[in-house]
Amino acid sequence: IMRFGRKDFMKKPVLVIMAAGMGSRFGGLKQAEPIDKNGNFIIDYSVFDAVRSGFDKVIFIIKRENFDLFKSTVGNRIEKFVDVKYVFQENTNVPSQYTIPAERKKPLGTTHAVLCAAKEIDDDFAVINADDFYGYDAFKKAADFLKTDKQPNKYAVIGYEAANTIGDNGSVKRGICTVLDGKLAGITESIIDKDDSGILIAAPLDFPDIPPYVIPNDTPVSMNMFSFKKGFTKHLQTSFDRFLEKNKADLSKAESLLPSTLSEFIESGEVEVSLIPTTATWYGMTYKEDLQKVSDSIQALVNKGEYPQNLWANLKTKD
Repeated sequence: IMRFGRKDFMKKPVLVIMAAGMGSRFGGLKQAEPIDKNGNFIIDYSVFDAVRSGFDKVIFIIKRENFDLFKSTVGNRIEKFVDVKYVFQENTNVPSQYTIPAERKKPLGTTHAVLCAAKEIDDDFAVINADDFYGYDAFKKAADFLKTDKQPNKYAVIGYEAANTIGDNGSVKRGICTVLDGKLAGITESIIDKDDSGILIAAPLDFPDIPPYVIPNDTPVSMNMFSFKKGFTKHLQTSFDRFLEKNKADLSKAESLLPSTLSEFIESGEVEVSLIPTTATWYGMTYKEDLQKVSDSIQALVNKGEYPQNLWANLKTKD
């Protein structure tokens, strides 16, 4: 019987799962699409990998209207194995001097998402997207970093090779990592696509004057899997306050993104971020057409014995 929990590790990192996105390109709430014959979602595999890596608390950042869906599906399955909290990302969760247009439905970005969870983050923590399959190796490395590194302003990003994160159904948004001596120098949010010959072409989102350019297949990219120390939420608040002030004249579309926020503090020298490469395979559901490929890929991992046929059957419940 597998047993992973509080007793096994001195430090008890928290997993924060960002699940408040609207899934517009996918065509629905993609976080709640079953991807195996037992009705599990990608989130289930992420939590399973996190629990066996040493995480003992999960915080879901969701939209308020999706609470019943998450509670009745994922929540009810995993609450027996790990502590679970739910927080809501809402556009009303900003200081009163700022006005978010009522017609805006899209969340204010991933920086704001993690800030919405700050009161529940009581230890060092990792952050992931709800709709990405990261693989056990990635969770293990994220947890090991948090359990062994004691310096408060040192963080880590798990890096994937760009070619291993590109599907066949259209362009994708990725954070291209600039690395110097194993340390992250910055993350450039970019649109990446393949040309007709399979060459990867990147177009930076924050630098529209830079024309699209070719990137090597092994270019490290961030898939929004970070390891942070508890105190990082103070940096997030500082950055988000600046974002609100900068965009206060029009907050109808602007977003404060976690990679850009992290780059901001790297450039100022206030934090240091290691890039930790992973051998895990990343799968994601950007488009509806990606669902079958993700399902088949995960079933292949099950067939190889990397995951049990019944994901939760042999995982011992928490104390």
